[in-house]
Amino acid sequence: MGEPREATPAGPPLGETEQWFRTLAETTSTAIFVYRDTFLYVNRACVELTGYDAAELLGMEVWRLAHPDFQPAVRERMRARFAGQSPTPSWELRVIRKDGVERWMEINVGMVAMDGVPAAMATAIDVTERKLGELALRESGERLELAGRVAGAVTWEWNLLTDELTLSSYADEVLGFPAESEWPTGPRFTAAVHADDQPLLVAALQGCLGGGEDFMLEIRVATPVGERWLSERGRAVRDAAGTAIRMIGVAHDVTRQKLAQQALAEERERAQVTLASIGDGVIRTDSGGFVDYLNPVAERLTGWLASEAMGLPVYSVFNVVDEIGRRPLFSSVDRCLKEGRVIELPGRSLLLRRDGSEFAIRDSVAPIRDGEGRITGAVLVFKDVTELRGMEREMSWVARHDALTGLINRREFENRLQFCLRTAAEEGREHALFYLDLDEFKLVNDTAGHLAGDELLKQVTAVLSACLRKGDTLARLGGDEFGVILEDTEPARARAIAQDLISAVNAHRLVWGERIFEVSASLGQVMIGKASGDMGQVLSAADAACYVAKESGRNRSHLYQPDDTLVAERYGEMQWIHRIHKAFDEERFRLYRQAIEPLAPDGAAEPPLSEIFIRMLDEQGGLASPGAFIPAAERYHLIPSIDRWVVHAAFASLARGPLVRADCGTCFAVNLSGQSIGEASFLDYVLSELTASGIAPERICFEITETAAVANLARATRFIAVLKSLGCRFVLDDFGSGLSSFAYLKNLRVDFLKIDGEFVRGMVDDSVQRALVASIHQIGHVMGIKTIAESVENQETLRALRTIGVDYAQGYAIAPPEPLE
Repeated sequence: MGEPREATPAGPPLGETEQWFRTLAETTSTAIFVYRDTFLYVNRACVELTGYDAAELLGMEVWRLAHPDFQPAVRERMRARFAGQSPTPSWELRVIRKDGVERWMEINVGMVAMDGVPAAMATAIDVTERKLGELALRESGERLELAGRVAGAVTWEWNLLTDELTLSSYADEVLGFPAESEWPTGPRFTAAVHADDQPLLVAALQGCLGGGEDFMLEIRVATPVGERWLSERGRAVRDAAGTAIRMIGVAHDVTRQKLAQQALAEERERAQVTLASIGDGVIRTDSGGFVDYLNPVAERLTGWLASEAMGLPVYSVFNVVDEIGRRPLFSSVDRCLKEGRVIELPGRSLLLRRDGSEFAIRDSVAPIRDGEGRITGAVLVFKDVTELRGMEREMSWVARHDALTGLINRREFENRLQFCLRTAAEEGREHALFYLDLDEFKLVNDTAGHLAGDELLKQVTAVLSACLRKGDTLARLGGDEFGVILEDTEPARARAIAQDLISAVNAHRLVWGERIFEVSASLGQVMIGKASGDMGQVLSAADAACYVAKESGRNRSHLYQPDDTLVAERYGEMQWIHRIHKAFDEERFRLYRQAIEPLAPDGAAEPPLSEIFIRMLDEQGGLASPGAFIPAAERYHLIPSIDRWVVHAAFASLARGPLVRADCGTCFAVNLSGQSIGEASFLDYVLSELTASGIAPERICFEITETAAVANLARATRFIAVLKSLGCRFVLDDFGSGLSSFAYLKNLRVDFLKIDGEFVRGMVDDSVQRALVASIHQIGHVMGIKTIAESVENQETLRALRTIGVDYAQGYAIAPPEPLE
């Protein structure tokens, strides 16, 4: 305010009755002034308070002393006061002294009359120090409140004398407790605490109040906004005597953190239970590759308890080697942590257990990352696949081996053969390939049963294996066929081994019950060099060479040569297989018929016959020779398919056309092969087709060769018996070609004997053949069987047959073959 100065009272003089006021005003230390719009009177204390001289104040507008922020309020109060309104008489005003210093004044205003005119008289007290203290305290409180809000903390004070609990204003946002309310009191707050936490809170408060240090705990509290988790910290405030009079503290709302912790704990518990219950071993490591968890399966497989393995390097617990070379495998965990990706151990892995036992395993490692993507560890998952690995090995063995003999099968044999072809072409190495086929193996199966045949194959396997070197390959290719690969073998050595194999098999005998079977084999040999071609070519050459050996008398070998004419013939047959299949696809098979006429003078009484047989159109539309494709079809077991086609097509054609008119009485003979007669299902097929066609069985005759009937005597006998019971008839073709023919006639119950054409063609010029024809005819008649002479090419032969008394004749002298329809 500056130094005190004398103040000269100014303004209109007060009345006589007001002289006492002047005297009082000039002697008091309280600033007093009278004003309307301007100052009318100021005392000495007012001059000192404002820093202005009395002359400067008198006539000055009152509101100008106020701080600019307060000037509008001062003017409004002055207006209201002189308008007769009653604003608050006491208020605080911020003023600016003449020297620019701001001060806070407490103003009290009353109304007086001056010269009969209303005026305001006010007192002013300097309250700057108090006001600044209040402002500082308020700012401190605001800062504290703001800090509490930022920290999520509620400050509280518990008056132990009045049992009142006061909360900071932030409590309404955190807990729903209004800061100005008196609820809840200490006891009621304690009652709001969760029952399980109340003992903890009471113990903490008693300990703190009894002289202990600050307390800190977490409790659950029922609040207007629901149950909340509070982290409480408190301190006791004591008087001079050491008695606790109040307690202050802060409470943090940690509900979200606690719920997150609970959820994390539950998730971790679920994860632990899951890991403990799965069938895979699980090992978890930290970022350094040290173990921090094993599940029970991992404990069992490694032999380490989780408590023992904790903190150890993972490779000390998870010791893995390669199954084949037993070399230690790289640490997949280290690699996973370094590269930050999933790692799977290659190949076949063995886990070496702590006690020395082993497990075949399959495993993978994945990195563990935190929320920011940093690698914090790895999880190793592995599975015991010992049993599965054994099954895989067994399945692999089964896939590559023959179950009966234990030899490798055709698939594996071809893989090894492919390797030999590649090394021969690329490295100039020379190898040998054998294709070996047992002779008369079917005889053993048919006469002694398949068990005997299986035993023979196993014994032959042992015999062949004994003749081969350690690195040679022996395989069973199917049935009674074996394959041999001799790697890095010159031709002379290969020929010697081939002969050893043939001799060893020939020297072997199969003893089965009271029977002894001799065994022999035919072998085809092919040398493999740079120019051998592909696998199909060498296998085909070996098969053809084996066929040549078999056709040349069996129990021998044949070496394939590029200019081998015998093999070339075999190749020709093999080419027919493709052509036959193609003819089926392109529908190039046709049926032909050839008349068979009765020769007796009263032949009109005998029913005419007609043979039905198949022909094939070649690729140019001409007729292919039956002698070319029929033998190939028989050798490669295609003839049953051809026979089925013939039966179906013949019956269908006869059912459609006029060939089976009632007035002609012709009986049609359908040719069948021995392979078809030997099939159990073929009889059912014929019966089904016969029924479907609707043809009278008496008009159908089946023609089978003598050799086919003898080779399948039991099936042929039943086949004939069943169809004859329906009315069908039978012709035994090529009769006389076998020396034992007459012995089987009484069992076959055929209706016609067809005399072999070799005898018929030469009977005019050869008396022996004429006698054979006559003998066959005579025996047939004795047994009640009609005779048919085939291949009758001229009239001389026809007259000779009539002289002998043969019943029927067939050939170009009678009629040439013609299409069935």
